[in-house]
Amino acid sequence: MSINTAVIESPSIDLMAVGVGDGIEIAVGNTPLLPLRHVTAHLSPRVKVLAKAEWFNLSGSVKARPALSIIQAALADGSLTPGKHLIDATSGNMGIAYATLGTAKGIPVTLAMSAKSTPERISILRALGAEILLTDPDKGTDGAIERVQELVAEHPERYFYANQFDNPANWLAHYKTTGPEIYQQTHGEVTHFVAGMGTSGTLMGAGRYLRQVNPAIQLVAVQPDAPANGLIGLKHMASAIKPKIYDPAMHDRIAEVSTEAAYAMTLRLAREEGLFVGVSAGAAAEAAIQVASELEEGVVVTLLPDSGDKYLSEKDLWDLWVT
Repeated sequence: MSINTAVIESPSIDLMAVGVGDGIEIAVGNTPLLPLRHVTAHLSPRVKVLAKAEWFNLSGSVKARPALSIIQAALADGSLTPGKHLIDATSGNMGIAYATLGTAKGIPVTLAMSAKSTPERISILRALGAEILLTDPDKGTDGAIERVQELVAEHPERYFYANQFDNPANWLAHYKTTGPEIYQQTHGEVTHFVAGMGTSGTLMGAGRYLRQVNPAIQLVAVQPDAPANGLIGLKHMASAIKPKIYDPAMHDRIAEVSTEAAYAMTLRLAREEGLFVGVSAGAAAEAAIQVASELEEGVVVTLLPDSGDKYLSEKDLWDLWVT
């Protein structure tokens, strides 16, 4: 295998094409692809596991990509007009991305999110000036979706419903950016792409691009192993409201990860790789390593959605860390 993981560079940014003065959106995309070395030491030497470090994005997560795409599309088609509030349901990261971009562009943002969301997420959103509606913690993101739909039905003139779960601008962001970046950064040698499913936009968009350039690339969807779980941001598709952008025919297989396994891998990434990431990143890495362990040769790419700074108040995870 010719790929060299000693230094894997991000695609270069053409500042003249982007425009240095275009605004903070220049900080979206072109994230590093990092080799996982220590947690993969047991694998065949001809197998590489690489991870996109998405906390390098503006707002600190992968969600900057679809948030920017959704806002740009809505401004272009006139559905987001001056004075309207952008409203959506979120588990946290997408809301932070909306609020970051909304503040910069003068767009008021209203967000519904489960009351079990971490205090860090809520504090960040308040700092950015977003209006926050906390919903039934037992219903998770689905409860937040229901609340948003009620408000939009009651006051359609007040809100632009961004609807990240059904909006095609979500997966298109990954088709246009994440997928091409992965293919370029691996010099076309990627054999498997492993990604968690919340809205499913990352897998649907990047997966479509990768399949287009190489139909042999395997797509692996990651989800919790049970409806009740501690993996914030990931959906158990069999029991959740399914996003309209989700196409089950797109992935080759589903890798289910337990909360305990995701937490353990999150700790290992911090302690062994120096990567302080969130629990959905731990789940993605756990699944990627499971896939890689079945191979004699290959380049497995996964995506780490965010850093761990929004998870410090999670008691179960913290208890694991201090043991």
